[in-house]
Amino acid sequence: MKQKIALLTVLTVGALQGFGQEWSFDDCLNYAKEHNISLRQSMLNEQTSQYSLEESKAEWQPSLDFSTTHGLTNTPWSEGKKNAYNSNYGLSAGWTVWNGGKRENNIKRAQIQTSIDALSTLDRFRNIETELLSIYINVLYNKESIAIYEEAVKLSEAQAERARQLMEAGRLSKVDYAQLQSQYEQDKYNLVNAQGTYNTRRMELKRLLELGIDSDITLKDMEWTPDEVMATIPPIEQSYEMALATDAQLEASKLQKEMAEVDVAIAKSSRYPTIALNAGVSTGYFSDGPGFGTQMKQGFNENIGLTLSVPIFDKKKTKTATAKANIQRINAELDEQARRNDIAQNVESWYIDLQAAQARYAAGTEKVASTSLSNDLVNEQFNLGLVNTVELMTAHNNLLEARHSLLQSKYMAMLGHKMIEYYRTATITMP
Repeated sequence: MKQKIALLTVLTVGALQGFGQEWSFDDCLNYAKEHNISLRQSMLNEQTSQYSLEESKAEWQPSLDFSTTHGLTNTPWSEGKKNAYNSNYGLSAGWTVWNGGKRENNIKRAQIQTSIDALSTLDRFRNIETELLSIYINVLYNKESIAIYEEAVKLSEAQAERARQLMEAGRLSKVDYAQLQSQYEQDKYNLVNAQGTYNTRRMELKRLLELGIDSDITLKDMEWTPDEVMATIPPIEQSYEMALATDAQLEASKLQKEMAEVDVAIAKSSRYPTIALNAGVSTGYFSDGPGFGTQMKQGFNENIGLTLSVPIFDKKKTKTATAKANIQRINAELDEQARRNDIAQNVESWYIDLQAAQARYAAGTEKVASTSLSNDLVNEQFNLGLVNTVELMTAHNNLLEARHSLLQSKYMAMLGHKMIEYYRTATITMP
């Protein structure tokens, strides 16, 4: 039974690390939620703010302290007893009745800080989500690029082989054969580069997911139809308004402004008097007196008092704190305005990128069709000896470039669609 449990644990860990599993976007996102270090650190900051809130609320509770003092007195030239022992025991309690509203405002400030830290965690997760989307689509794009280069290698290999046969038959020069063989080697080099880029992008994905060096990850293939690529874009004004309503940073900026106003109130509260209630009991013992029990009983005393503290001059501390809090409030207002501008620029930028990608995709579709037809015709003409190797290589490279450009515009368009969806709904849906 223990062996079965251990095996199940190993299989589970192996699945989480990507062994034998194709990862969807949601798989990556869920794994990042649990393992991304910066996100976990943000969650710890959120927990810390919760403890600070509890500490602020505890200011309403009274304090209770026990203290005891023990001493030994030596009088070397005394005619009587030269050494004496004394001790005191006390229990004191205190409670602040009123301190100018500082206690209430400290609680309010801690509550706002808790909300800000929660929004910071949410914003960090959303940043991971968009970063993951960019890397995820980049990995898929590079994976599909490899397929294009593999097909190009097969085609150029066949052309080089055909050229060799023609050369041996005396119908093609060695120079022309060398050119086609060089094209074949260049395509193999491009394929190796594409595979290296793909592995680099996968490494970036593993780093974001905090996967170890001994782990591997393979993404599920994804297909988008031309209709999805060319889907109509919602109105930009509507997307901007929805982005403002869902942005965590903007909401945090608003809370920062609210907290700055509370800080102003806290600073001003130092101008008001403080009223505190205190009480205590104490007793003591001296070695030269009666017995311990008698002294403890006779020395027992109780006290209660009310303390009123009125600030008169505090070396401009209150005035300075109020001025700093006001500056903080102005900074918070500027942060909010700056964030609104950032959102507007980001939304507009993605609209421009998406529209450009869709235009390139539409043009690229036509170009791939025409260059593919041209490449087929040139290949047939080459086999009949009607065109030279330069024309053959040009047609081959034109088709490769057109297919690559079409692939790039497709993935750029889908990235734009998903980013606009994120700004509108704060979520990303992937099939």
